[in-house]
Amino acid sequence: MKELATFLISSLPSSLSKTQKKLNKKIKVLHLIKSLGRGGAEKLIPETALVHNQEQFEFHCLYFYHQENNIIDELENAGIQVHLIPSGNLGLFFRVNKVRNFIISNGFDIIHAHLPWAGIMARSVGRNLNIPIVYTEHNTWERYNKLSYWGNRISFKKQDVAIAVSNEVALSMRLNSIWDPYQRGGRMKLRVIQNGVNTEVFKRVKIESITREKIGIPPDATVVGIVAVFRDQKRLWLWVEVALKILEKCSNTHFILVGDGEWRERLEDQILKSGKENQFHLVGVQKNVIPFLSMMDIYLSTSEFEGLPIAMLEAMSCHVPVVATRAGGIGEVIQHGVQGYLTEIEDWKELTPHAIKLIKNPALRQKMADAARARVIQGFSMKRMVEELEEIYKDTAGK
Repeated sequence: MKELATFLISSLPSSLSKTQKKLNKKIKVLHLIKSLGRGGAEKLIPETALVHNQEQFEFHCLYFYHQENNIIDELENAGIQVHLIPSGNLGLFFRVNKVRNFIISNGFDIIHAHLPWAGIMARSVGRNLNIPIVYTEHNTWERYNKLSYWGNRISFKKQDVAIAVSNEVALSMRLNSIWDPYQRGGRMKLRVIQNGVNTEVFKRVKIESITREKIGIPPDATVVGIVAVFRDQKRLWLWVEVALKILEKCSNTHFILVGDGEWRERLEDQILKSGKENQFHLVGVQKNVIPFLSMMDIYLSTSEFEGLPIAMLEAMSCHVPVVATRAGGIGEVIQHGVQGYLTEIEDWKELTPHAIKLIKNPALRQKMADAARARVIQGFSMKRMVEELEEIYKDTAGK
């Protein structure tokens, strides 16, 4: 019987046997991104890979700018093969042929680019290759510098699928293409796939009092925190101002800032000048943020703009209610008065009374904490996000 099956397969027309091989072959996806820092866009690559069906997909990641606090080990632990072609922003224009040859020699089926510079590179490389291009936009276009903006806009239609991480990001794409509208039957399709969190991994864990004491937080203190890259868009100097106002009414509150970046020294100076440095804890970059999220009673965000912040979703999955500005996709996740409180971006001072209300009302805080996790499970799970991505990969690879 086995010999008969072998004979029949070998007797198939060559075109049919090639089709069968293609069906049995893993889809090779190349994630293309400028650098591998600890931003939300970068962290999504290994987190989605852990949930993907790796019997059907093989993942690689190519990046260009190397920095110390990177996520290479997390990518490799997620089964992703990592590659580096060193380059700065403008140097990318001289790496197109090298990247094209790399893609050809490895036989990738899909390029999945993240953020403008990688998007521009993918479209340049794909111009002479018959390979589908998927691009994820993690922010609204008006927030990019002019070079990124125009490079992204001019080349934008030369891809197969553009994924927006929030409805606001999708609206930004449409508005910025108003003079070059999407055409029915054109190559590019626009999809909204909101970011997700692995709710089986991001759960609140019990924190021993000795752990809190190690970083200087008393067992009975209320903890307000954030996980972020310390850059302009987060407006962390305003975060510290809100924190100092909270302390005027709730003196037994402590504040955790997880992360690092260009604003760190200025924040440390601001805190030192306030005389309240014992109640602020800048714990640096952490590979495992779950223990720090589990210390938090409130997640506070003062951002000026966002796509859909992964760290906030991770906090919510760990039973942390949110007090935040209505930046980007935050307003698509948080229902005001249910999972936390929202203010308009320019009304950031109103964050203070909202936070104080939660600090002074533990029962309300617990109710919102439970609602926060339920919200993520219902609408922002990693499982849902990965299913939608896999559908795109299969559709585009089959073209």
